[in-house]
Amino acid sequence: MAEFVRIEDFIALAVEGKKVDASIELRKKIVSEKVHPETSEQMKDEIDMYLLFGDYTFSVGKDVKKISKIYMYGSSEESLNEANMNKSIANARLKMDYKRLRDAKIFLEETFF
Repeated sequence: MAEFVRIEDFIALAVEGKKVDASIELRKKIVSEKVHPETSEQMKDEIDMYLLFGDYTFSVGKDVKKISKIYMYGSSEESLNEANMNKSIANARLKMDYKRLRDAKIFLEETFF
């Protein structure tokens, strides 16, 4: 299943009539974004950022493929209000993907950030 690299690929398989099983695990990953030193005197060399990932596992017969999708990113220094807004956006994007999967008869336990 090397050619299947997107959620859409598995939706297409399910629409064709193949049985596709799926699961998802959500995670938050902290990364450091390097800032060019001449960008600004007030800026740090690095900014801590976070990425909100959905790690999908799709199974078609005996073939299993893992696909990760980033649903949102933000700064670790953002306000609580901004963080909550980003989380809401990530969850709205997840809901859209869950609906697309359900519509294709791919069912999984829906979890949110």
